Amino acid sequence: MSRAGGQSGDMRTDLHGPLSAYAARLHATAGDRHHVASPLGAWLLLAVAATTADSDPAVVDRAAAELVQALGTDLPSAAEFARTLLDAPHPLVGSATALWHRTGQGDDGPAAWRAALPSTTEVGVLPDQAGLDAWAREHTLGLIETFPLRVGPDVVLALASAFATRVSWATPFDVADARALGGGSPWAGQLRQALRSPSQGHRCAIVSTARAGDVIVHAAPARTTDGAGLVVLSVAAAPQVPPAEVLAIAYDLSAGAADGAQPTGSRSLFDLPLGETPLWTLTEERVRTRARDGREERHTAVLPCWSARSDHDLTAPALGFPAVAATLATAMALPVERFEARQTAVARFDRYGFEAAAVTAMFGLTSLPPEGVARTAELRFGHPYAVVAVATDAGAEGVTGPWHGVPVFSAWVAEPEEVSEA
Repeated sequence: MSRAGGQSGDMRTDLHGPLSAYAARLHATAGDRHHVASPLGAWLLLAVAATTADSDPAVVDRAAAELVQALGTDLPSAAEFARTLLDAPHPLVGSATALWHRTGQGDDGPAAWRAALPSTTEVGVLPDQAGLDAWAREHTLGLIETFPLRVGPDVVLALASAFATRVSWATPFDVADARALGGGSPWAGQLRQALRSPSQGHRCAIVSTARAGDVIVHAAPARTTDGAGLVVLSVAAAPQVPPAEVLAIAYDLSAGAADGAQPTGSRSLFDLPLGETPLWTLTEERVRTRARDGREERHTAVLPCWSARSDHDLTAPALGFPAVAATLATAMALPVERFEARQTAVARFDRYGFEAAAVTAMFGLTSLPPEGVARTAELRFGHPYAVVAVATDAGAEGVTGPWHGVPVFSAWVAEPEEVSEA
């Protein structure tokens, strides 16, 4: 399924509802504090786990049922979303996923789970902490330097995703006095300067919504690459509207943002009273205009620069990671007894562009054996010794051939050599 193909629009529509619902639950864990997150990064990890789950309705277990609930869609659909998005990466949004397991563990289960994963998902032996940190840096353009979780000897399974973007605006912002944010803005007195949308290239609107009444919307498009782009949508409601409602509205409006369409519910400026509100100031002047009815509508927007770094605990059952841990433990025949899940996300929005990255990680852990005493013997062949090379010739069902156990070469080592530099 190509990104530009006929089915991609349908997939986007089908994914938007489940992802919006998941985003509401994830952002709710952060409340109204300043934060950034990647609901997609967490949701896609659930969807990657869905590729390994048994979706036969006759055998769906409790973990699979909980995974369906968290994903907001059936397991085959979620698995297809994961494969489609990850195997056809966006030119402006770098993505990576990985499924690692402890050496000697995870290979005893059915091999079908490997084949079901997206082809781009890295599968292999669990790296050490330095390796995990390097993976995070590599796949986030260096924006995130450390992996969200610290690996220990009790970790037998790790699942991770990384997303990153760094784009320049197609048309940069202008600069305005921060007082343009409005007399009622708490930021107007804290800042010296803010950003003003340019006369061309950005999109603005006042939109009527059922959730929060009138809201203001600004869309800044990034420079495109091979026809692929990124639009950063900003939405503000009246100060008393809860953050969860505003985020939900932003997700609703984002469905049409990529197409550049005027948002549904956009208000005509000539239907609004002149004057100042907490969200806008509306003025009128006599101008020369080619508008058919002689009534021209103009919009500008004033926004602050901002940046954020957040760490999110993803262990709440509603976020699906308890089900992911159980699903993967079953698929890979691993002794997972508990789990950890976290996301680290960063973002920066300024005059010239936008950058953001997120790493989402889950560890499956097992109990360590009780403490005891271990002795280690390092055997030193530091004087002449014997060597015998013995053939093996084992057949099926324990039957051995005539060569089995036959010494083929033997030696007495009395003249050692330096290790070759090659």
